[in-house]
Amino acid sequence: MSHELNPAGSGIKILFASFPAHGHFNPLTGLAVHLKAQGYDVRWYTSKSYAVKLKRLDIPHFPFKRTIEITDGDVDAAFPERKKISSPLAKLRFDIINAFILRGPEMFADIQELYTTFKFDLLVADCAFTAIPFVKDIMGIPVISIGVLPLTETSKDLPPGGMGLTPSYTPIGRLRQALLRKIAYWLIFRKPNKVLHQLLDSYNIGHNKESIFDIIVRKSTLLLQSGTPGFEYSRSDISKHVRFIGPLLPHAPAINRQWFDERLNKYERIVLVTQGTVEKDVQKLLVPTLEAFKHSKTLVICTTGGSQTAALKLQYPYSNIIIEDFIPFGDVMPYADAYITNGGYGGVMLGIQNRLPMVVAGVHEGKNEICARVGYFKVGINLKTERPTPKQIRHAVNEIICNTTYLKNAEQLGAEFEQYNPVDLCASYVAALTKANNTIINTGAFMNN
Repeated sequence: MSHELNPAGSGIKILFASFPAHGHFNPLTGLAVHLKAQGYDVRWYTSKSYAVKLKRLDIPHFPFKRTIEITDGDVDAAFPERKKISSPLAKLRFDIINAFILRGPEMFADIQELYTTFKFDLLVADCAFTAIPFVKDIMGIPVISIGVLPLTETSKDLPPGGMGLTPSYTPIGRLRQALLRKIAYWLIFRKPNKVLHQLLDSYNIGHNKESIFDIIVRKSTLLLQSGTPGFEYSRSDISKHVRFIGPLLPHAPAINRQWFDERLNKYERIVLVTQGTVEKDVQKLLVPTLEAFKHSKTLVICTTGGSQTAALKLQYPYSNIIIEDFIPFGDVMPYADAYITNGGYGGVMLGIQNRLPMVVAGVHEGKNEICARVGYFKVGINLKTERPTPKQIRHAVNEIICNTTYLKNAEQLGAEFEQYNPVDLCASYVAALTKANNTIINTGAFMNN
């Protein structure tokens, strides 16, 4: 690729890195492909489970060597002892320490080794990649962190993160939230933070005793937050190096054919339901939705992500039900009246982008925070469970279709999304950092929050 055709990158080396889970890897792919097309030398450090995807993207892959493989975010498979933990709080502490904090030095050791052959100028990583403080402070290389889930930074204006609580800005509400932050720290986060601080101390990395939710944000040169201010809680103390970039979505390869089914034009009410590709238990959301609308005047389009597709087709052979492994959401969302999802951040971003009101039902893997925002900003209804009943789903769908408030809010937020070009914004920040021209960063010329 010639310098003349791609003057922006001109061979500057960028290392992408991600925690081994689809929701952390996939959103970065669109940006990586975009930067590669601009002439940057883009390579990626992550789990071997993403080797095939990276080969398709024609991006060189550095696989994990020293760190424990957590395939598709399956923490139980990586740490069998976790299965013996019954308490949800104890599991959360275990995950924070073992899946994230303790993996940081291992990933950093891998990165130091690969740096001997690939002397990258910039690290771009998802916001849960715990080697960020090591690369930034020890190697002195700038780091762009990508917020692939709601902004994790703690705030004096908000309740504690990770619990799916929505904020109150009244005096009494603020007092309650301050108390909850202290309780959450002692009950949940004190031990993980202690482990983190001891680990950083052993590498002489300063931390000011900040929490795990703040360290990566504040150690990053910039944190580029997927989404817009309209889908984030208001804070008076947001870090100055946080930027909103709009909905950063996965790379979508060009496909000549479009998905279509003639039933899309025959039903007045259409519902799209998915629980992503990671969640394999179809009883959580897919089956209750199919039960709620089977043999009805509502067309249900169900994407399984490859989980039990054939069995579900046999179980629900109704003319108003379409079940497939995968359907391009861009082809079906314009027809839909409601979107039922377990609250993956990328799927929610796509739903808002398509002005589609949602019913969300997710709790674990941080989905409670995403679902809480859907409910708080009234772009949908948060069922606050991972196992809703058919009656709950049917009632929620009726509510968001009959009450135009949800559609109006989705349309308003979707219009806000349209004001952002995520990959171009990210590329501007990359150019500013890699060309050592920090004037743009320091003056806040790209500030959009």
